[in-house]
Amino acid sequence: MSKIYNTIGLIGKPNHEGASATITALYQFLTSQGYQVLIESSVGPSIDIDNLTIGTVVEIGEQADLAIVVGGDGYMLGAARVLSCFDIGVIGVNRGNLGFLTDLSPDELIEPLEKILRGESRAEQRFIIEAEVYRHGKLKSSNSAVNEAVLHAGKVASMIEFEVYIDGSFMFSQRSDGLIVSTPTGSTAYSMSAGGPILTPNLNALSLVPMFPHTLTSRPIVVDGNSEIKLLLANENYENLQVSCDGHVILAVLPGDEVIIRKSEYTLRLVHPLDHDYFNVLRNKLSWGNKLY
Repeated sequence: MSKIYNTIGLIGKPNHEGASATITALYQFLTSQGYQVLIESSVGPSIDIDNLTIGTVVEIGEQADLAIVVGGDGYMLGAARVLSCFDIGVIGVNRGNLGFLTDLSPDELIEPLEKILRGESRAEQRFIIEAEVYRHGKLKSSNSAVNEAVLHAGKVASMIEFEVYIDGSFMFSQRSDGLIVSTPTGSTAYSMSAGGPILTPNLNALSLVPMFPHTLTSRPIVVDGNSEIKLLLANENYENLQVSCDGHVILAVLPGDEVIIRKSEYTLRLVHPLDHDYFNVLRNKLSWGNKLY
């Protein structure tokens, strides 16, 4: 019987004992089953196996049919921003804390992975967003985000002023510590900590969550996922301003700049076990109560 996946990439958190042990076990299992395995270059030196085939995350995206990412949600986000540009399925093995994006447990890994490799799985597409910074009408910098793009000052507890436009229509002006623009995937991350709503992953929506606004009437709002969000920075801002993408990539912003946030043309294809249940994940990760009856 032909394989659904032929080449599998293994990506893991470098210099992490648990991640290295899991990747070693995955490599030994996959090669014993006849799969071609490509190890991500930053974690390769910590794997004590000869004659490994090494590649960057981009090369894994180009050459592999499936990527297995070992680490926490933060490490998964970094890999996902790159892998979303390619036609590749992505599975997460949780070696972090919460693990909203990483389904498989390193302690019970092989059996559910065997089922996934046989095709007993389901996939979902998660959209990502692009943040672009324009200065005097010219694009200065851009990057993508799986969870959120956050406008904020360069130091803590510094108020900034800006206006928000949705598809060219003025929505509100604000004096606050910043604004979180979150995807449904990111709604259980920084946005939730700031009081934003939880959006189920199948929604085509974005949430805008003000950060410590200087008014009692400012509230989070959910808009259509196809909306173009423009943030116009007031010239009166004096602080160093930034846009953070997933908390990893920082884009510098100056007073008077425009920040455009919109849905990317790329999507992330997450592969789940058949018994994956999003609401069960929420109950477990957020310690929600069980059914009464």
